[in-house]
Amino acid sequence: MTYVVTEACIKCKYTDCVEVCPVDCFYEGDNMLVIHPEECIDCGVCEPECPADAIKADTEPGLEKWLVLNARFAAVWPNISNKKEPPADAEEFQGAEGKFDQFFSDSPGPGG
Repeated sequence: MTYVVTEACIKCKYTDCVEVCPVDCFYEGDNMLVIHPEECIDCGVCEPECPADAIKADTEPGLEKWLVLNARFAAVWPNISNKKEPPADAEEFQGAEGKFDQFFSDSPGPGG
């Protein structure tokens, strides 16, 4: 089992999860984070820290797409290990539906 970041992170990109991760398995894209599934130790400390409820255990149904996406982009985006300020408009996008089709970017975050 591993944890995955889902659509709820897009355009919110809170980094509270990064601050508590004991193995630094988060990677930063332009407008979301992902978890490297081979680095995640399944401790689960990140899940309750996410204000957007974007982190899920990969054992939940329907997350196959997100597991693939997390693995793919963790291999190319820069690692993030320190908490940052969320985007200024993060609250506006929290809970919004259909963010992947509208806003997903495969561009790396700062430093990438």
